[in-house]
This record gives sequence, structure tokens and C-alpha cells, in this order.
Amino acid sequence: METLESFLVSGIFAFMLIFVRIGTAITIMPGLGDSFVPRQVRLFLALGLSLVLAPVVQPFVPNPLPALAVIFSLILMEFVIGLFIGTVARILMTALDVAGMIISMTSGLANAQVFNPSLASQGSITGAFLSMTGVMLLFATNLHHMLIYGLVESYQMFPIGAVPDAGGMAQMITKAVSAAFLIGFQLAVPFVMVAMLLYIGMGVLSRLMPQVQVFILSLPIQIILSMITLFFVLSTMMLFWLTKFEEGMTFFLTSAG
Repeated sequence: METLESFLVSGIFAFMLIFVRIGTAITIMPGLGDSFVPRQVRLFLALGLSLVLAPVVQPFVPNPLPALAVIFSLILMEFVIGLFIGTVARILMTALDVAGMIISMTSGLANAQVFNPSLASQGSITGAFLSMTGVMLLFATNLHHMLIYGLVESYQMFPIGAVPDAGGMAQMITKAVSAAFLIGFQLAVPFVMVAMLLYIGMGVLSRLMPQVQVFILSLPIQIILSMITLFFVLSTMMLFWLTKFEEGMTFFLTSAG
């Protein structure tokens, strides 16, 4: 009876340690933890993944478990690690919102602000469309498996009980932010080129016909050209982003390890 009681106590605390890291990461990760996913669904998903992955990560859980005061400090560190993993994946996802904002600015749609359910905030209409498309492609291409695989590998990168390197985490976040901005700009390059050529043409036309307000007349043309450009380059944009997202997660997994 005493052995069973100690087993239940240690098993519950071990599951708590696993659930804190996995649950925190799941509630932030793109796709699995988006705002349009109900909280109950995210909770049950985190619980289900914790139960499924518990036998896999059980060897990384300290045995026997330390004292109760130490367990609370371990739970806090597990929360920080889960928050870090989910944040890196979310930052790589924001490249689509950056691209959408640049596209909206160059196409004359920057004032059309809508609610972006992927980021749970206001954003450009193009960014919301690209973000929703990116979430759909994450599941269609099974890239969400890489996110779950990253959770399992994180126990080798950040062992339970080891104090996380705050400086290394900050550096990794900085690299992820800069990479997301660069990817977003690369996605929007075709639209920037089209807008630049249009502005050059309108500038020349305004010099030839000063009495005509060409920049007011050019706004419908700018929107139409942007829509046509989006029609032709959308598939290439999303494939490029999927490749960069996979490379970014792979770089994060290898460099963190």
C-alpha cells in the first residue's frame, strides 16, 4: 500500500512537470494554440499530448522526485522553457503578418484593418489572409508534427532541473525576430517592385501632365495590379514560407541542442 501510494504521488508530480512544459508550449504554438481554437480544446489537446508523450519523456524526469519546494521551482522552470519553445514557433509564424502588412502598404490597402485570428489582434487584411493560409498549410503538410517533435527533443536540450540559459534564450529570440522580418520582406518583394514601377510611371506622367492628379487616379490601378500579382505569386510565396519555417525550426532544434 505504501509503495502504491508513493508511486501515485511521484507519478502525479511527474505528470505535472510534463504537462506544464507541453501545455504551455501548446497554448502558444501556431495552429494548435491560435485564439480561434477554444480554450477547452487547447486544454484537452495539451492533456492528451502530455499523456501520450509521458512514457517517451519519462526517462528525463528525475527519479526519485525532489522535495516539494524544489518541485515548485522545477515547475516554474518548465513553464519558462515551454513558453520559450512556443514563442519561437509563433515568431516564425509572424513572418506572414509582416509580409501582409508590407503588401497592404504597397497596394493601398493599409487602412483596411481587420481582426487577425491567428495573432488575436488587429492587422492588415492581406496579413490575416496569409496567416490563415499558413495555418492551413501547417496541418496540410504535417509540419505540426515537427512542433510536437520539438517538444520531445526539448528534454534533451533543456533537461529537467537544469537552469535555462537566459542569455542564450534572448539571443535565440533575437535571431528568430530578425529572421521573421527578413522572410516577411522577401515574401513581399514582388509587390514592392510592382509598386515601385507604378510610382515611377505615375511620377513621369505627373511631370508630363501636371494638371491631372495622377496619384489619386492610380490608386485603383495599384490595387488591381497588387491583386493580379498576388494571384500569380501566392503559391510560390507559401511554398517559400513553408521551406523557411521548416529550416527555422530545424535550426532552432539543432542550435538549442
